[in-house]
Amino acid sequence: MPPIGLLLGGVDFSDLFITLKGQPMATLAQAQEVGAVTINYGVFLNAVIDFLIVAFVIFLLIRQVNKLTAKPAPEPAAPTTRECPFCKTEIPIKATRCPHCTSELKR
Repeated sequence: MPPIGLLLGGVDFSDLFITLKGQPMATLAQAQEVGAVTINYGVFLNAVIDFLIVAFVIFLLIRQVNKLTAKPAPEPAAPTTRECPFCKTEIPIKATRCPHCTSELKR
């Protein structure tokens, strides 16, 4: 946690604790020597901050990989049918006569 501690003015989260049983101590090492019951919430804060940093870096990495491997959208296929101007039904593009109304069609 040195970069985080440097940003916060040299704060070391691992020394944060609450004494549950025994006299209040100045440092965690003193409390452990005496055998006082403590809750070391500073260690938990370190673990949470480490997890968030790693999760954010993995998120950015995966997002960049997804951008690099994204496939471009396929081009739309050319139409294979058109509408008969007389009866308004769908007919093949190459048809010269409408199969429904038998009208002659211009290409």
